[in-house]
Amino acid sequence: MEWLATAPAQRVLASLPAYEQSQALSVSQQLRADGLPADQVQAVLTQSRLRTRARERWGDVVDQLILTTDGSEQATRPVVAAHRATRFVKAGVRHVADLGCGLGLDALGLAAAGLQVTAYEQDPTTAAAAQINARTLGYDSIHVVCADVTGVDFATRLTTATESGPEAAFADPARRSAGKRIASPERWSPPLSWVIALPFSELGVKVAPGLSHDAVPGDMEFEVVSVAGDVVEAGLYRGELRSDCSRRATLLPSGQSLTDHELPMTAPPVGVIGDYLYEPDGAVIRAGLVAAVANQLGGRLIDPAIAYITNDRPDFTPFARCYAVTDVMPFRLKKLRALLRDRKVGRVTIKKRGSAVEPESLRHQLRLDHSMPGEATIVLTRVHGNPLMLLVEPTS
Repeated sequence: MEWLATAPAQRVLASLPAYEQSQALSVSQQLRADGLPADQVQAVLTQSRLRTRARERWGDVVDQLILTTDGSEQATRPVVAAHRATRFVKAGVRHVADLGCGLGLDALGLAAAGLQVTAYEQDPTTAAAAQINARTLGYDSIHVVCADVTGVDFATRLTTATESGPEAAFADPARRSAGKRIASPERWSPPLSWVIALPFSELGVKVAPGLSHDAVPGDMEFEVVSVAGDVVEAGLYRGELRSDCSRRATLLPSGQSLTDHELPMTAPPVGVIGDYLYEPDGAVIRAGLVAAVANQLGGRLIDPAIAYITNDRPDFTPFARCYAVTDVMPFRLKKLRALLRDRKVGRVTIKKRGSAVEPESLRHQLRLDHSMPGEATIVLTRVHGNPLMLLVEPTS
């Protein structure tokens, strides 16, 4: 790992094309022919593969980082880490304990905001990567400790800390095992209850966006974050890190937020599908704020249990995408196939909410003629238990 951070290794990595599995063997043979030992060839190919996968989510910063497979799966996107760091800055925090730092993306975000960071990571390889990443990017304000945080007595450290000790904490419990997501918060490592019991007044916790609202402590804010429309994570915040709300949906990179303060006093009405359909951002749905968007739009739900909003006029909100509705009909495969054929549709986008139909299976069953020039967006949903299909067109 130390070798990967050297200039010669970085030159090799910079010379490689974007990773493709089909080309890996030929690239490996060329590197061996150039005199690179087998272990170094394996190391650079692994880095190339991980960087190629992460670049779309993280941007070009990946070219300055040392990555690991497990660390990459749970690492925070830089734009989210920067957003979170602003909470600590606004709270007046100077030194943060990063518990379960992984590759150090959150630690880097905190350091970039001007904070001291003591980062804990129990896996020696990942901890080494985090320290190298901090050094490579020039952040001597990050100190990585290879330790299991459950064995650290933070209560004693806080009571005996000097002015330079951590005064707030951010925790990122591991939510995967053997590549699979762990649903139960009490099976995370460390468990969510252990994290919540930490003695820090100012505490932030990275959690799964699907965390039940019932699992959120009453003194904490639950924020769900989406990036360019994709829900990427959620966080819990207490003390001065918490704002004046209980639930928040935040859209990045714009930073626009919707909170539970904007929920109407009564549930939104439910009614027939109108001329326009609105698909709330995933962060809005996960934060339980669909009613706030419906209220903004003067709209109604198509079904009490389905997060689609409808009205009879086009409107704009950053928290939902608007579609013009062209067709509404019961779901019938033959009818849909014939309709698309008549309209010379060769490509479709399939969305679903509340439908048992699998989009990829439907796509295959449609037997589209891809030489046809038309495109269509199909929405699969249900109203009062009845499966429906809608054809819609994006308004922008």
